[in-house]
Amino acid sequence: MTQTPSTYEVVISGGRVIDPASGRDEVTDVAIADGRIAAIGPDLGAGTSQTIDATGSYVLPGLVEGHTHIFEYVSKVGAPAYEAHLRRGVVAAADAGTAGASTFAAFRKLVVEPNPMRIVNFLNVSVLGLIDFRYGELLNPDTLSVEDALQVASENPDVVRGFKIRLSEDVVGDQITPLLKKAVDLGEQGGLPVMVHIGETALSVPEIVDMLRPGDVIAHCYTGKAPTILGEDRQVQKEIYAARERGVLYESAHGRSNLSFEVARPAIAEGFLPDVITSDTSARNWRGPVFDLVTSMSKLIALGMTIEQVVPRVTTAPAKLLGIDSEGFGALTVGGPAHVTVLKEVGATVLPDAAGNTIEAPRLEPTAVFLSGAAHELTPWRGLAS
Repeated sequence: MTQTPSTYEVVISGGRVIDPASGRDEVTDVAIADGRIAAIGPDLGAGTSQTIDATGSYVLPGLVEGHTHIFEYVSKVGAPAYEAHLRRGVVAAADAGTAGASTFAAFRKLVVEPNPMRIVNFLNVSVLGLIDFRYGELLNPDTLSVEDALQVASENPDVVRGFKIRLSEDVVGDQITPLLKKAVDLGEQGGLPVMVHIGETALSVPEIVDMLRPGDVIAHCYTGKAPTILGEDRQVQKEIYAARERGVLYESAHGRSNLSFEVARPAIAEGFLPDVITSDTSARNWRGPVFDLVTSMSKLIALGMTIEQVVPRVTTAPAKLLGIDSEGFGALTVGGPAHVTVLKEVGATVLPDAAGNTIEAPRLEPTAVFLSGAAHELTPWRGLAS
């Protein structure tokens, strides 16, 4: 039931409300009360406790980050979850393989439990996890312990939403095929998707996707590290499309060294868009060149995607992939939890890819974020400091 105006605690007024879950795309108001969306409609602001003028801004379901590294203090690559994400408009996030079975208990205690954000993970198939990028966690293939991974996943279904394997040669050595097969079998036994890091691999991307199941995920789909998704003709290879047709997913995962404008631009131009837009934030890149999820969104818009194409890929799609859509994430539903992000376009900004190539384009900037109706303080774009 819609509440009366006198009970609204906050009204976000006059913004363009885009909610892919319901198909809503209109300029209207969003009212919040008791941690929930109390109403969506015109002229809700009269008599409310607080009104936020969102004229000229986008009012979206709280952003969901599908690939990040936030195991701070334990992993050399772990960024601080709250500072790097919630203060930049992200209300839920999935750590992508920073923790392995032997470090998961610390991840749960240090990252998941203390944070107001909803945090899940893709458990690294190596028991070691990703402690330090300089040392491949699967160079000893025995660290891929199916038994340990299955036990952690079965005991922590609220957090473990998949498994993660990095296939770069400096991680897997000459064991890429048996390790990938073992990881996919692990996913099959656990009933969970496997996220696969590509770039600098001994197998081509078509060879890799041929081994994956529906629901498995290719990370870094626009990587510039050979082999890439593009063929010699600079078009996306037909096998990449065929894998998508049978259910393999692709996510953008910028990272310090993966998003390439030279790969993303032609792929987007021919219509090959990521199923999920992610930042791959880590302690190595959250102060540049990645910065945050919102900046990754801005870059893909500059390369040819529209805001209508981008929004579902940072809301409904990752919420579904992570299994948190049933908790109210990724949607603006009257009566549902008030997870809301407000974004506006700011002036043209020079934005880099992982190789240092740049593009100048308007940049999206969060102006408000609510998690279960509670407003959280934002931090300015970290690119301003550089």
